[in-house]
Amino acid sequence: MSIKVLAKVNNREITDQDLNQFFQTLGQQVQGQFQGEQGMARLLDELIYQELFYAEAVDTKLEETESFKLELEKMKESLLKQYNIKNLVESVTVENDEIKHFYEQNGHYFEGQAEVQASHILVDTEEQATDILAEINGGLSFADAAMKHSKCPSNQQGGDLGSFSRGQMVPEFEEAVFAMAVNEISSPVKTQFGYHLILKTDEKAAEKQPLEAVSAQIGHQLLIQKQNAAYISKVDALKQQYKIEKF
Repeated sequence: MSIKVLAKVNNREITDQDLNQFFQTLGQQVQGQFQGEQGMARLLDELIYQELFYAEAVDTKLEETESFKLELEKMKESLLKQYNIKNLVESVTVENDEIKHFYEQNGHYFEGQAEVQASHILVDTEEQATDILAEINGGLSFADAAMKHSKCPSNQQGGDLGSFSRGQMVPEFEEAVFAMAVNEISSPVKTQFGYHLILKTDEKAAEKQPLEAVSAQIGHQLLIQKQNAAYISKVDALKQQYKIEKF
């Protein structure tokens, strides 16, 4: 891609690349103010103005003044500090073996949750629930009984609640359904909503997430830990190398 010269100030070129880089330095909220041709034209004007100030600074030998040299030295010190820290943290790496070892030693962090699938029939009284259970034991299907008697909107699906894990249902309901066997129908279970008959239709044991799915997450976590450790270790070493005085 060719570079396009957009303006010249005192024979110094301002290119489309300069303009794009300037745009990228702006925060996202500010960038929104400079969208489109008019916005970019305003930014180009700003770059031109900056070049005008640069040209004057060169002509007046501003860089030779003591105040500028002092300011430059401060900026140089700050840059050297940050650059040295940057080199340190960027030298830290995490190997695949370290990720695998962390995964094997901390497998409990990557366990999924057990899930069950269940249907239910919700009524107001225990007596109603007991009578419906008798109908089911007499041959009425659970789904038909739910459509006939349940006051829960799930009655349109034969009482099917789909799959869920712990923490998604009220405690009494959850305790009962997770203790049941698949295809078992509970006795009436009381909750704040009324009385439930529960049919457990399926269950899925908690599955451990595979290493491939969490390796990036582990790697990032280990990298931060190692970078922090490297920083502290380096500081401790430098404390022994250089004199510190506090007043």
